[in-house]
Amino acid sequence: MIFDTEHYKKLGKEDFESAWHAGPSVLTPPSASSLYPRLTYSRARVHPVFETIHRLREAYLAIGFDEAENPIIVDEQEVYRQFGPEAMAVLDRVFYLGGLPRPNVGIGKEQISKINTILGRDLTGDEEESLRKTLHAYKKSDIDGDELTYELSVVLHTDDAKVVDILDQVFPEFRELKPESSRQTLRSHMTSGWFQTLGAVWEKIPHPIRLFSIDRCFRREQAEDSHRLMSYHSASCVVAGEDVTIEDGKAVARALLSAFGYTDFQFRPDEKRSKYYMPDTQTEVYAAHPDHGWVEVATFGIYSPVALSEYGIGIPVMNLGLGVERMAMIMNKAKDVRELCFPQFFPVRYTDTELGRGVSLIQEPETTPGKTLVRSIMETATAQGSANGPCSFKVFEGELMDTQVRVFVEEPEENAKLLGPASLNEIFIYNGAVLGVPDTEKFAEVRKNGIPTGISYLFAAASKAAAEIEHAARQGMETTVQVKMAKLPGDINLKIEPWVRRYITDNNLKTDVRGPVFLTIRSEIVQNEEN
Repeated sequence: MIFDTEHYKKLGKEDFESAWHAGPSVLTPPSASSLYPRLTYSRARVHPVFETIHRLREAYLAIGFDEAENPIIVDEQEVYRQFGPEAMAVLDRVFYLGGLPRPNVGIGKEQISKINTILGRDLTGDEEESLRKTLHAYKKSDIDGDELTYELSVVLHTDDAKVVDILDQVFPEFRELKPESSRQTLRSHMTSGWFQTLGAVWEKIPHPIRLFSIDRCFRREQAEDSHRLMSYHSASCVVAGEDVTIEDGKAVARALLSAFGYTDFQFRPDEKRSKYYMPDTQTEVYAAHPDHGWVEVATFGIYSPVALSEYGIGIPVMNLGLGVERMAMIMNKAKDVRELCFPQFFPVRYTDTELGRGVSLIQEPETTPGKTLVRSIMETATAQGSANGPCSFKVFEGELMDTQVRVFVEEPEENAKLLGPASLNEIFIYNGAVLGVPDTEKFAEVRKNGIPTGISYLFAAASKAAAEIEHAARQGMETTVQVKMAKLPGDINLKIEPWVRRYITDNNLKTDVRGPVFLTIRSEIVQNEEN
């Protein structure tokens, strides 16, 4: 049995995507926004490794492979069965599982005396006997470790805190325990599980058998580096049947990798030659990608009949595998697998657009009239900005918070302009910095290539004033809001989220919103003429 290689050659990315999207859709329940009205819904980020796993799963399913889960804990003897004399070299790179032995705890007069001191009373004879029986049951594994504290608290008629003190102060045997290794290992490669799985099913299910598994493997590397982790994901499959040949590996590689945009393939002999593969069948798969050129993406081979016979498997088996993290690195053009997998432990990188989402206003009006007031303040202040003080211009008269108010923008000082020189500055994010800049030739580069936040000093100050006037009107009070010299973001009602501030600090960037605003906005209560 072989795959129809020509058929798989014809399958491209669009064919696979059509197959994937034909499955049931995953939709956000329509009632989600009503259940969680405070949440803003947007498409969240996916982790590149798990996105790659998702695409590989869908690709395997689309070409007819059933999903399987292989054992993750593998006995040492399985490695000997698969590798023969080479097993010792292979075992050098595996993790052995260990555990703490159960201590043989003695209870004498000294221990009883210490327990009595902690409890503040003497143990009864029944309590002493129950204590001995409980510790003996723990030694025989009749009681689990996470149940010991509770069981002791029951027999000693005390609380868990005192039991913890007893274990710590009276029985040093628990503190002095050292882990002991077993002969169980963590799977270092998916093959160790495939032999066991195929050995269990090959005579019980129809042939050809097509199975895949995408799961973690663990390898005790000397050190982790930019291309190597001790824990990684293997995307592995097997095809088992009477007529399986090396051509099946080529066909599966073409079919699987076409979903990732690869079109041309080269199959090169792999010089590593693992013992569980037949001689001259271990093959590296290189694929040409329009963005990445020729890259090694997978390895396949035919399992050795000698290794298969250890599990009583009487049919040929082709195995193909690839490292998910390596594929994700290629897809994301990543240079360091550690940063790709664990970005939380590396410096965060934000675009200017992303940083702009973290810049907003501290105070804003709550009502529609309040928002109208902001526009009126800005329009009048802009139109009369060069007027010399003392001067005053009415910008609003009407109902606000069920109170009739008038609002003025004014300059009380003589020979001072209504608007300060920085009032029309706008906030831009430029190369990670938060900058308040005017529309001048000096700052043309910032305004051309920076990301505008849509916030000017005047808009921020007017929003602050409108919010405070609303608050005052609700209480039937008048108020005056002044914004003078801006030195810090808060001076102009600008809110910069903590994560943006931390990013700026960590990267030695700057926030510069300095400038003279000198804007005064005053509200007064309109008295009811009938009164």
